[in-house]
Amino acid sequence: MKQVTFHNTLSRKAEPIVPTKGNVVGMYCCGPTVYAQAHIGNFRTFLAQDVMRRVLQTAGYKVIHVRNITDVDDKTIARSIEEGRQLTEFTEHWTQIFHADCERFNMLAPQIEPKATEHIAEQIAMIEQLIQRGHAYASDDGSVYFRVSSFDEYGKLSRLKERQLLTDAPANDTPVDSDEYTRDSAADFVMWKSRKPTDGDVYWDSPWGQGRPGWHLECSAMAMKYLGNNLDIHSGGVDLTFPHHENEIAQSECSCGHEKKFFKYWIHAAHLLVDGQKMSKSLDNFYTVDDIAAKGYPPVVLRYALTSGAYRQTINFTLDTLGAAQSALVRLKKFSDELLAEAGLKRASVLKEIAKGKHLHDDWDPFADAWKKLTHDMNIAGALGAIFTAIKAKPGPEALIPFHKLIFALGYDLDQVVIEKPKVDVPEDIKILAQKRWDAKQAKDWATADALRDELAAAGWKALDRKDGFDLEQL
Repeated sequence: MKQVTFHNTLSRKAEPIVPTKGNVVGMYCCGPTVYAQAHIGNFRTFLAQDVMRRVLQTAGYKVIHVRNITDVDDKTIARSIEEGRQLTEFTEHWTQIFHADCERFNMLAPQIEPKATEHIAEQIAMIEQLIQRGHAYASDDGSVYFRVSSFDEYGKLSRLKERQLLTDAPANDTPVDSDEYTRDSAADFVMWKSRKPTDGDVYWDSPWGQGRPGWHLECSAMAMKYLGNNLDIHSGGVDLTFPHHENEIAQSECSCGHEKKFFKYWIHAAHLLVDGQKMSKSLDNFYTVDDIAAKGYPPVVLRYALTSGAYRQTINFTLDTLGAAQSALVRLKKFSDELLAEAGLKRASVLKEIAKGKHLHDDWDPFADAWKKLTHDMNIAGALGAIFTAIKAKPGPEALIPFHKLIFALGYDLDQVVIEKPKVDVPEDIKILAQKRWDAKQAKDWATADALRDELAAAGWKALDRKDGFDLEQL
């Protein structure tokens, strides 16, 4: 196995991934909240996670990938009630759209994709453990809160206490009832929300009365259920570092009596700007996959644009970046086509073998430098630069496998890439000749049509027939 390093938010440094169990990496990724179609900012993170998994697999690790679906929270409930639909029906609709977008992006599906609403019992059990250990308490209205002051290490991921000292921000121990909050304060956060009229018919029975879990609880309960002690990588957008991931650590480690740490590696993707600004519908810079496709760019082009920059740095997306991405992908596809044609192989079959690990120990030359960069904190920009440098040297058949291992790791579906043929001015006499041939074919005068075809060929042209006409191509 090749050593792979990622920047660990918890330690603030790049660290080699050392799985808890042999070569099996447990990876939990915060998934979508399914109340609308995911936008390109969301997919910046999801695609970074996809490349992360692909790099680990290509390096020889077996990855157990868990990605949750948040199908109950303040937003899903409010939006479903607004539309007059049952929560399950509403969230399933947006879940299916999310899955369709993932397929268009050529993302690997997680082996496990749990939903919050299907794990209420596990979440209630965790709350009971925390109450028994003195880390949580029930309020008079039947809500349950985590007592932040009971966990001395609270803030270790986001460096909350350090930032409070720098900004002189006052501490605030007032419990927070909303699923999301942004204050830099160590406030007790809700784990179980008592039933309210605004929740409609969305509630479950619990030892504290009818209600529903708070947003932060689901990931802890589901990660521990499906990964057990194999808690290696936890990933999400940088905006989740606080409070979501900070709260996950607190409730998870306290529920176990501090007997084990909740994930060794915390890997976060930075924000996406659009035209230098935060994405907003009011600024007319809010895009989904459908919006980009409507502009004529297939998902692979958007994937390239969203992943080619450093995942830990904010990138500025513009429509111009799509043109550059398209040009780069055309170069990659042409090189792939040349290698495959010479070997008499199909791209799908080669990539399928790589996905199964058949070429795991094959030599990386002439793309060793690209692979080295990709396995060092997922330096995709550096890897792409090294790939194009190697291509420029025009390597031979030995490049087939290492090149396509990189294509698999980066997740580019090159079959989506359209290579447009350069436009050529067709002489008028060739147009007339081709039209006569077409007319002869329509009249079923095959002898004349064949003779005119030969005349076109002698002049260096070929007619490509369609149902409703023909195109002309230079030989």
